Parts: sequence; structure tokens; C-alpha cells
Amino acid sequence: MRVLAITGGVGGAKLAVGLAKVLQSNEVVFLVNTGDDFRHLGLHISPDLDTLTYSLANISCPAKGWGRRDESWTFVKTLQDLGGPSWFQLGDQDLALHAYRTQLLTEGRSLTEATQVIAEALDVKHSILPASDDPVATTVESDIGELSFQHYFVKHQCRPKVQGIRYVGADRARLNLRLDLATISLVVICPSNPYLSVDPILAIPDLRKFLRKPNVAVLAVSPIVRGRALKGPTTKIMTELGYNVDNETIALHYADFLTGFIVDGADATDCDPIQELGIKCIARNTVMHTTEARVQLARDTLDFGATLSK
Repeated sequence: MRVLAITGGVGGAKLAVGLAKVLQSNEVVFLVNTGDDFRHLGLHISPDLDTLTYSLANISCPAKGWGRRDESWTFVKTLQDLGGPSWFQLGDQDLALHAYRTQLLTEGRSLTEATQVIAEALDVKHSILPASDDPVATTVESDIGELSFQHYFVKHQCRPKVQGIRYVGADRARLNLRLDLATISLVVICPSNPYLSVDPILAIPDLRKFLRKPNVAVLAVSPIVRGRALKGPTTKIMTELGYNVDNETIALHYADFLTGFIVDGADATDCDPIQELGIKCIARNTVMHTTEARVQLARDTLDFGATLSK
């Protein structure tokens, strides 16, 4: 079995860590959201790629889930003292990575190549692929106007009311050219924010076309537990867009290609309406506070995936 794991953000990275501990480097490839990418202070910043890279390298900050452990903040403090734009927190070690990535891109490397160089330097063995080397930008339509993702998410701390979300450039983006879809036997959508972390990837036409193939098993792990998201603005966004905050809504969001769905054990009764949609559903522990929980969910996911067929 070769697995394609679609991921973004902290929740997705947690399951990715479990999958990486269960599967060898040639058995799984991580396809990562780049809709969050942006330029700041002249640097190319790829937050979701970095979150996954730091997590797989076991150097992420455990308290935040993003950024690096034992980080220092001299740069951003000095920037603030100078009156510069300090709303986006750049730790000193993190800054070095962004500067190096930007140099690699300036030299003509693709984002995929730059990601590989950085992952290898941090001794990450598993394959981390940006969803595309073409730019895709998540844009939030809000009650205060159109906002780029980082301005909505970080600068405004998700306070504006979301009225719509666009993935600019996704319709023209090419799926990562290094991704050999012919080798994939199972697709896992990690418990990432569907609207901010997964949809920018699914908006790439070649990927959605692949997921709809009759012989491709696709399962998703829900980011919703007991009617709320454990982290991030998923709950807020769903409410503002007029959706019910529940597992059935998430399953319906992916229903045109979904084969299987995993909910938390506390939501086991939610499987009944989901299975009425023609989607197989199981309940397992999806709250991953420990490495052991991440590994167990990865095993449960793979065992379930092995039973799925379209």
C-alpha cells in the first residue's frame, strides 16, 4: 500500500507524524497546502510546509504546534522597536529557514526542490511535496473586505466574519509533478481545516479528477469532535458560512469522492447518517495529544483504509 496523505496545519501534521512512524519513507507521500504561502519582508514563507517539516523532524514547538522548539525572538523584537511590521511572528531560527528558502527560489529552484533541500538538512526521510509549484493563494471574503489568508488568520486573528473563500490560481495550477498518482492505493485526508487547509489542494483540477476515479479509495479523518473543532477557526467558519458544525457536514463536504470517514469515539452515533450517504464510517480516538495517540490513529486509519474499495 502506498498512501497519499493530504494535509495542512497543526491537526494534519499530528496525524502525519503518526503515519510517518508507521510507514516507511517509500510507503507514504505528504501533499501539503500552499494556499497559506505569502511574501513577508521580502521572504517566501510557507507555514504549512514548515509545520509539517518541523513536526517530522521532531523540532516543532509542543506548546504552539507550529514554529520551532526553543525559539528566540531577537529579530522580531528589534523589528518592532524599529516600527516595522511585527504582526507576523518570525522566530530567529524560523527566519533563517525562510531566508534560505527564498535564496533557493531566487536561484531558480522550485518550491518542491527547496522543500526537499530543507527537509534533508533537518534529516526528514519522508517525502513532503507542496500541492503545486504554481502559486495558489487562499483569499477570505469578509465583512471588512477581501483579505489575504495571513491577514485574516494572523493579523486580524480570525475576527472578521467570513462570507466566502477563494483559492486564487488553483484552477490554473498543476498538481505537483513529482507526485506519481499511478502508485497511490489509498488517499488519506488528515484532520485539517477543510476550508482553509484542504480545499486549496482539492481546488487543483488534476487532483480532484484523480480522487473521483472509481478505483481510488479515499478516507477522511474528521476535525470535529463533540460539535467543535479542537483547534483553529473551523467551527467559526462553518457557522459563518451557514453550515451545521457536525461530522455529517464534513462528510458531505467531501462526499463526491469519499469512500470512508473516521469520527471520534465520542461521536460514534454520527456514523449512522454518514453511512446513509454511502460512505463507510468508523469511530476511533481522533484526539491526538500524545505521540502514542497519533501512532494509534495512524494504524486505525490504515487498517480501515485496507478494507475500503469503491
